[in-house]
Amino acid sequence: MNLSHAYGTPPPAEQGAQLLLHALDLGITLFDTAPLYGFAENEKLLGNVLATHRAKLILATKAGMYGLDGRRVIDGRPQTIKEQMDLSLRRLRTDCVDLLYLHRWDKKIPIEDSVGAMADLVREGKARALGLSEVSADTIMRAHRVHPIVAVQTEYSLWTRNAEIGVLEACREIGAALVAFSPLARGWLTNTLDPGEFIAADIRKGMPRFQPGNFEQNRPVLKEFVALASDAGCTAAQLALAWLLNRAPHVVPIPGTRSIAHLDENMGAIATPVGSDVIQRLDRLFEVGAIAGDRYAPAVQREIDTEEFVET
Repeated sequence: MNLSHAYGTPPPAEQGAQLLLHALDLGITLFDTAPLYGFAENEKLLGNVLATHRAKLILATKAGMYGLDGRRVIDGRPQTIKEQMDLSLRRLRTDCVDLLYLHRWDKKIPIEDSVGAMADLVREGKARALGLSEVSADTIMRAHRVHPIVAVQTEYSLWTRNAEIGVLEACREIGAALVAFSPLARGWLTNTLDPGEFIAADIRKGMPRFQPGNFEQNRPVLKEFVALASDAGCTAAQLALAWLLNRAPHVVPIPGTRSIAHLDENMGAIATPVGSDVIQRLDRLFEVGAIAGDRYAPAVQREIDTEEFVET
């Protein structure tokens, strides 16, 4: 997503291509895109750069949300899912994706109907496996009864632990991967952000945790986290990713970046040892209620199905 969408002006296609090829050289095999990212431009980028490397990678895209006339559209109708899939395959320059997610559950459409259409795409050879995004444990189970769900993508990081309410266990129960997006808290956990520098096209401008008040209130937590990383002999980003890699065997973080240097840094998390004492300190520091502000603005929050912690 970072190469085409959401975080300000996207980098030139040539820079995106260099990063994708560098990722391949590092041994990265999971590439995650969606029709929404850059309003189809990200799928085109991956298709142009990775088509000749198709056999080496796991390619994932999404259904149920796309861009039309400058706006986001959530549409989970079976016919729309199938029509949009054909467009995705054309842009990705492949006849089949390895993993097809339902990007958003269109709540006007029963989850069984949307997943049923995606199951048809598996039977037609256009997708090899199915996943879901931003849904609750109950919705996962409903979908899984229609067709096996092998991955659930949800925001999961030290500052967003909603997956621990039910989704983490639901994925374990059905044998699905929990694919953790925004594992670096949209950059916050790297301790490099200044919200005052966000341009209008940066979606973080509308997110409550980056608003004045909440951002300052969360600063002491971040300061202590950065000190913990220093004590552990790694960068803040590496500690955040290493924490996720130690949560459970079925958790797969997908940190996005447009920087080769940051990509190399993130990969260092794999070899970053994290002792149980550090894990315990992190869990205490980021206990439920420690972070001020909601994940999304109210309008976006209503679109998703993820469980929320109940305030006491």
